Formats: sequence, C-alpha cells, structure tokens
Amino acid sequence: MKTRRYIISNSLTSFNAGEPGFDPASRIKVRGKVHRLPPTIWKKMVSDAPGPLDKAIERTRDFFFREQLPEGYWWAELESNVTITAEYLMLFHFLGMVDKAREHKMARYLLSKQTDEGGWAIWHGGAGDLSASIEAYFALKLAGYPADDPAMVKARTFILGAGGILKARVFTKIFLALFGEFSWLGVPSMPVELMMLPAWAYINIYELSSWSRATIIPLSVVMSEHPVRKLPPRSRVQELFVRPPRTSDYSFSRHDGIASWKNFFIGVDHLLKIVESLPVRPLKKRSLALAEKWILDHQEPSGDWGGIQPAMLNSVLALHCLGYANDHPAVVSGLEALDNFCIETPDTLVLQSCISPVWDTALALVAMQEAGVPLDHPSLTLAAQWLLDREIRQKGDWQVKAPNLEPGGWAFEFLNDHYPDVDDSGFVMLALNNIKVRDKKQKQQAIKRGMAWCLGMQSRNGGWGAFDKDNTRHILNKIPFADLEALIDPPSADLTGRMLELMGAFKLSKSDGAVTRGLTFIKEAQEPEGPWWGRWGVNYIYGTWSVLSGLEAIGEDMKQPYIRKAVNWLLSRQNPDGGWGEVCESYEDRSLMGSGPSTPSQTGWALLALLAAGELSAKATVRGTEYLLSTQRQDGTWDEDAFTGTGFPKFFMIKYHIYRNCFPLMALGKYRRLQLELSADTGS
Repeated sequence: MKTRRYIISNSLTSFNAGEPGFDPASRIKVRGKVHRLPPTIWKKMVSDAPGPLDKAIERTRDFFFREQLPEGYWWAELESNVTITAEYLMLFHFLGMVDKAREHKMARYLLSKQTDEGGWAIWHGGAGDLSASIEAYFALKLAGYPADDPAMVKARTFILGAGGILKARVFTKIFLALFGEFSWLGVPSMPVELMMLPAWAYINIYELSSWSRATIIPLSVVMSEHPVRKLPPRSRVQELFVRPPRTSDYSFSRHDGIASWKNFFIGVDHLLKIVESLPVRPLKKRSLALAEKWILDHQEPSGDWGGIQPAMLNSVLALHCLGYANDHPAVVSGLEALDNFCIETPDTLVLQSCISPVWDTALALVAMQEAGVPLDHPSLTLAAQWLLDREIRQKGDWQVKAPNLEPGGWAFEFLNDHYPDVDDSGFVMLALNNIKVRDKKQKQQAIKRGMAWCLGMQSRNGGWGAFDKDNTRHILNKIPFADLEALIDPPSADLTGRMLELMGAFKLSKSDGAVTRGLTFIKEAQEPEGPWWGRWGVNYIYGTWSVLSGLEAIGEDMKQPYIRKAVNWLLSRQNPDGGWGEVCESYEDRSLMGSGPSTPSQTGWALLALLAAGELSAKATVRGTEYLLSTQRQDGTWDEDAFTGTGFPKFFMIKYHIYRNCFPLMALGKYRRLQLELSADTGS
C-alpha cells in the first residue's frame, strides 16, 4: 500500500481536509461521486416531510458521501503542534540537504502559529509552551530569521521569561544538543546497551510502550555517538539561556525526599554518565548492531517506522549516525515516508505527527450507518472492503507479551504491520459488523481473527492498553528521560469500554471471563465524581462516553448507582447553550473536568453517552441535539477549533479534523433511530 501526500488546492484557505471536494489521495481538487439515497428508501426511514433533524442528518451524510475517496476510505488532517514541523526542518539541516523553498514554507507555517504573547502553544487556545517555543525559535533561526526580527524578539522575551533552555523538556534538549547548542551531559542517558537486556528482565525495550520503543531505540543510537553539527554564529541560539550555563546546570537536581524512585533514577543516570565516558564500552558495538538490525527490520515497505513522526525522524537520524548515506535506500524511503505526511500549500508546509485513514474510515462508517445509509449501499460496501484489505496478518512487537496469539486486527495508518492497536481494531469491527459485503467469508474470518487478537490483548488487571498487554511498569515514568510521562501503555477505561462495546456487539455473555474482568476494571477505574478519565480523547467526557457505550452494549443494568453517578455528572457538565466541552487543561487540573466551551465533537460524545444510558427523552438530550442543529453549517459540517484528541495527556494534544463532523452525525443519527424505534414500539 502506497501512502500519499496532501497537496491542498489554492482555493482552500486552511489545512482542512474536510472541505467539500478535497481529495488528498489524488493531490488535486475534485468532487467525488455523490451517492444519494433513493427517495423511496429515504421516505421509509423518515416522514414525507423531513424536519430539521432529518435535514441536518442528510446534509452531513451527503458531506461524507462527497468526501469519500475513490478507493473507498475517508481521510482528514491530524493536527498537532509546531514541534513536529520544527524538528523536520532541523532534520534537513543535520543531514545537510536543505531545500530552501520548502524551508521557507515551513517557516511561514511556524510564524502563523505564534501566539500574541510571543510563544507557541501545544493546543488551540492554550498557554505558550516553553519547549515548543524554543523549537520553533530554533527552527526559524536555522531558516535564516535574525534575532532582531520582531517575531523573534517577541518569542525570545517569552522564552526567557519562562526559564529559557535549561527548563525545556528532554526532546527539545536533544535537538539542541545535535547542533551543539546544549551539552549532551544535560540529556538523560538512554544507553544503547538496553538492547542487550532480555525480554524477561524487569526493564527492557518491550516494557516500553510501542511509541517509546520505536522512538528510543533509534535515539539510543544517536545518543551513543553524541553527534554535533556545528552551526554558523547567525544560526545559534545561545541567547535563549537566561544566563551562561554552568557545568552544574547539566546535572539533574534531586527531588524532595531522599527515598523516591525519581531520586534513585537520577543517581543511576549519574552512574550511566560515568560509564558512557569510559574509553571502552565492551557491549556497545554489539548493542549498536542489534539496534541497527531492529531499526531496519521494523521499517515498513512504505518507509515508515511505527507510523509516527518521532520514530520515523529519529530512525533516519540513527541511520545517518551509523554511516548510512543520504541516498541509501533505507534513508531515502524514510524521508519519502515523512514527505507523505506533509500538507503543502503554495505558502506553507506542515508535517503531521501521524495519519489516520483507518480510524477515520471506521468512524465515518459507524456514523453513516447511524445516519440510516442502507447496509448494502455501494459507499459502505466499498469502504468496508477497503478496511478488510487493511487487516494485519503478520506478527509484531505485541507477540513478545503474547507469543501464542495469532495475528489479526487493524492499525491506525495506511500501513503499520508491526503495530495494530486495540482501539482501531475494535472500532473497525464495530463498523464492519452489519455491512453487507460481497465476500462474507472474508469478513467473518477477519472479524474472528480480530476478536481473538483483541481478547488476547487483555491485561492481567482486566483492562486493555492500546498496543501491548501488561505494559504496566509505572516505575519507568520516574526516570529522568520520561518527562512526557508516557513511556508505558497501561490499560485505560476508554479502551476497556470500547472492548466491552465490541464484546456486546458480538454477543459475548456477561458471564464470559473477559467481560467480567473488564467490568471489574471499569468499576475500579471510575473517578470519585462519577466519570472516567479519557486516555485518548479530551478527557472525562470522552472516557465516560466510551465506558457507558460499552456498559450498555454488554447488557449492564443502566440504572445501577455507579452508572447513574456517571450520568448525573455528565448532566451537571452541560453548558447553558446546550452543548458540552472540556479543555485540555483538565488533564493537569481535575477541577476543570468536563468544563469548557461547547464543541461539536464533545457534545456528540456526551449525547452518545446519555443515549447509551437510556436518557433519550431527557431535557439535556433534547437541548444537546438542538445545540448541534443550531450550530451546523449549510454544507453539513461544524466549526471546531479545539483540540479534542489526545496523544500524551498534558503534553501532546491532537485535533482530528474528522471529529467535528463524524461524532455529531453519529449522535444525531442514533437519537433519531431511537426515537423512531420508540415510536414503533408505542404505536405512535
């Protein structure tokens, strides 16, 4: 499968892959074939004179018909923050292969995201983030912007006011160290000898999360060499130190209290620094060879590593440090894969952190089914076949913890065979369940394999993580390198709720062991106030939607006190305008849980949660529906600036451009369907 690069037409004013006529697959502006429902079928579903709800559903349904790509899938932008593009610009300087025209486009993108206070935020409307601001400033310096440029003066004032380079996060310091702007002594050690530790060791590469593993292994190669590409004076950023750094600034300060894991690992880091300075490291050569083999073995045919920018970019850096030339096939393929993640306009170029065609397609399919599109409709069958053809049939890193489990499931991206994940696999199977495909046997077998794989990925505590089972060594988040607090992939309530929904959809009994363990995990994970924390979406609204949908699907009595507590919490969070919203800051400040300006996606989640809990006729449900109807645009879309997706809580947030449209459609469609079913049952 060949991945493709976005080229956005001049007629589009923003990076909006959800605008009518945008086709990222063919790189040109086209209007896809519109498959409208025959009027006779539509009239059987709704009255002869459709009301506002029916018209709203029809508008968004037709929008998705227009946006479906010729191959059958849907694919919209995945927006994150400026560090992704800034590091891309840095990569080309480190490799010595700068394209000035593309660099100028990246610089213009970076400048367009600068906030009024001078820094750069990591989500829309957020406060300036020190590390993101340093990386953007450094990238602009590399692109030729002088320190006395007004934008740079403003940025520097913000950065110095926030503490300067010494207060930055680890990854920012690594990129500065690559160019001699920060000492490698101040970067936490991640020795390449980690490759030598067996899988049974308490700490080894397979106790790291999949994204950490795919990023840290190549980084350990880079860090083992301590490479430095010297810069001309005009490109240096020493002005971002509040004062000239001293040797003591590169040591990690101990935290309060003597007996803590953080302090223990700081001590370990000091010892590792001594070992790394020795003239002879007997295991280094062998470890580098193992890391090199791992990197090459994990490169996809498309050139990707792990389907994410950090793994891809750092693998290219690692190969470069290992002596691979820029024209080596592995490097060329890796750079092409990064290029395929780019969104380019005549004026700007931005690199996405990841791409989500499988996820987007599954979401769109579920929404279209709720919208009443017939299950044998060509649009749905085409998309279903596209998903079936993406099934993963090879073993990956997950097999280390589950050696007897047969492969199955789906990944997030076009191609990522080493890393299928529970969330995508679950939603794909929910999407495929009822669609009438031509090859029924293929669908049945794919779902059978996917179900077996997902059930086999249940952790010992009853919950599910995303990419690995029992990836729960929380101690790893205490090491100095782990300042993003994301070195592991432990089970979470939202993914466990998704698995309960999947098991309910495929009629597993409540007495099934996987179900009972999952229910126990869910009950133990509930917050005191009633909701559930959301690992992969912002935040408690997302987690509560996922859990309540799963509980309803598996047949839980939705009148139980613990469920009513969650419902009452959700009702208490409704905004005066009828919608729901939650800010990214709720990950840091629990007092903000469920609080924020209303958004279409989060209102969709709240409505789906209430509908799962039997609140069809509740005043809050009606008001939430009215909010979505009143904020819909004439083309069937909604406006949403907020970042409602989560990469790493607190530190890396995402805006899925499909969310603002698919979740409102899902909610409105389900609301109408349940109303029609209720009317049929009562004979009214």
